[in-house]
Formats: sequence, C-alpha cells, structure tokens
Amino acid sequence: MSSWNNPANQDEFSLPSTNPYGNYTLVDTVPKEILHMVDPHWYQFPPMNPLWYGLIMFFMIVMGCLSVAGNFVVVWVFMNTKSLRTPANLLVVSLAFSDFLMMFTMFPPMVITCYWRTWVLGALFCEIYGFLGSLFGCISIWSMVFITLDRYNVIVKGVAGEPLSSKGATLRILFAWLFSFAWCLPPFFGWNRYVPEGNMTACGTDYLTETMLSHSYLYVYSCIVYFSPLFITIYCYFFIVKAVAVHEKGMRDQAKKMGVKSLRNEESQKTSAECRLAKVAMMTVALWFIAWTPYLVINWAGMLNKPSVSPIYTIWGSVFAKGNAVYNPVVYAISHPRYRAALEKKLPCLACKSDDDTISETASTSTTAVPEKTESA
Repeated sequence: MSSWNNPANQDEFSLPSTNPYGNYTLVDTVPKEILHMVDPHWYQFPPMNPLWYGLIMFFMIVMGCLSVAGNFVVVWVFMNTKSLRTPANLLVVSLAFSDFLMMFTMFPPMVITCYWRTWVLGALFCEIYGFLGSLFGCISIWSMVFITLDRYNVIVKGVAGEPLSSKGATLRILFAWLFSFAWCLPPFFGWNRYVPEGNMTACGTDYLTETMLSHSYLYVYSCIVYFSPLFITIYCYFFIVKAVAVHEKGMRDQAKKMGVKSLRNEESQKTSAECRLAKVAMMTVALWFIAWTPYLVINWAGMLNKPSVSPIYTIWGSVFAKGNAVYNPVVYAISHPRYRAALEKKLPCLACKSDDDTISETASTSTTAVPEKTESA
C-alpha cells in the first residue's frame, strides 16, 4: 500500500486545531479494499457534515421512486397501446427504458452508501456502478438526440423528409446502445478508470489522475456525450422554431388576404404554435444544461484545476444527472397528446389529459402533410 494510504503518513494533511474532527479525514471511513482507488487529493478533507448524507439519501429515494415508476409507466403504456407503437415512439421507449435502468440499478446502492456515509459495496461494484451510470447516461443522451433529429426531419423538411421506418428506428436504438457500450468499456482496460467520487457515496470516471492518457479519454468522451449532442440539439431546435415561425407568418398573411382574422379556430388562437414550440425548445436545451453540465464542469475542473474540487462539489454531478431520468418522461412522453389520452384510459388515477391536447399538436402537424408521423415524435 502506498504512503498515501498509510495512516502514519497522514500528519502532513493534519487539519487546523479548530477543526472539530481533529486529524480525522474523509478517507478514514473508507474500507481498506478500495483505498487503492481513492486519489490522494481526498485525504486533505475532513468528513462531510452528516446532514449532507441524509439530504442526498432522501433526494435519491424520492427521485429514484419517481423515476422508476414514471419510466416504467411510459414504457408500459407505449408498448400496450397499438396506436402508440410507431417508429418514432420506439425512440421514446428506448429513452424511458434506459432512464428506468439507470435509476433501478443506481439509486439503491447510493441510498446504502449514504446510510453508511462511505462506499461499502466493494471495489468491483464501484467499477460496475461507474460503468452503469456512464452507460445509461450516454444511451439517454443519444436517444434524445435521435428524437430531436426525427422532429427536425418532420417539421423542417416536411414532406421532403424521408419518413422514419421501424427498421430505421431500430437501427438508431441499436447504435445508441452499442455505441455507448463501446465507449464506456475503455476504463476497464486502462484508458481512464472508474473510482469513488469525492463524497465517497458514488463512483465515476477518474478526473484527478494527472496523466495525458487518463485525460484524453475524458476529453474525447466529453465531445461524444456532451458537446456534439448539445450542438445537434441546439441546431435542430433553432431551425424547428424558425420553420414554425415562417409557417405561422404565412398563415397570418393568408388570413389577411382572405379578410378573416385567422385561419385557425378560436380555441387554437389561445396559444401561438411558434411561441409554444419555442418554449419547448428552450426547456429542452435548458434541461440538458441542468442535467449534464455539472458533471462536465466537475470532470474538467478536476483535470485543469484540481485544488478547486471538493467532496461537496462532486455531489452535484450525481444529483443533477440522475434528476434527468425523472423529467425525461415529462418532456418526451407526458407532453405527447396521444400518450396522455392512453394514460387516461389505462390508468385513470394518473390521468393528465388537458383541454388543449388538440392545440398542442398544431406546432407539429401544421408544417407537414404527415400528421401521424409528426405527433408520434
């Protein structure tokens, strides 16, 4: 065992006399079998306030139950409603299934480690936990990208776009799962590694080892699972909003020529399609930033400015990324008019159908002659 892991050599990290924990450090509670995975950086920090563990545990229980139940219902309703089994909706099911697996496999271990206030599940499971978090996060991201690209194809290209087939949707889903699996395996073989995070209640990629080999994985991975998907999402929604705005302007001009106030009925006038779609676009991009930016910032801060990373700082990556698995069903399924109608029939106690379900389809159907394809996106 290295000198970093030898308690006899920990005096150089002695805390000030005003520290209520004395020389007790965050790593002192870590089981010996995983000490070789703990970076020396964490030995300088005192234990976290027990209140943090309680708050994280409470958050994970609530969010875990909501995510597992919410995503299970989404998959169940889509797969048991014939009218919803369209190629585009297969992408939504893939997204919900990956989010379901993420929280189903990750929130119970985190609740256990928060209870014990350190990682007590062994070195192997730490690596598996980090791998699963990375895998399902990457799958969810690329599933969202393909959903966005399908919306772009329908709304911007319209009838000129090639309709999404069942085979096309299946190939996209296979790509997302296999591509993600391939990129999450390298840490098992020496290109980076999965290690305990600073709060010692979760495991993830190693952003503190100061080697170019380790850093290169994170730089490439950041481009694959953050920058590229984010650029695609912003690009697509920019042109989606632009296409709808142009269409709305054309309808207003046509109504003016015909001498009528609007070509839409009175109910549809209550919410402008372009404004509504702009809100959806802003919400999608904003939720993307909220979910994944903390992890990106933590990883890059660890590589470029290690002293700035503290155990409490590392909590936010896990919290926000896992929260993404909760609101994905809301954004991509509950906002779906036909899904809400099916949910009302199958589970009336969870019904969330609104009076403007027909209006909510306007932004999609008004820009293409293939309404079934559009609303299923």
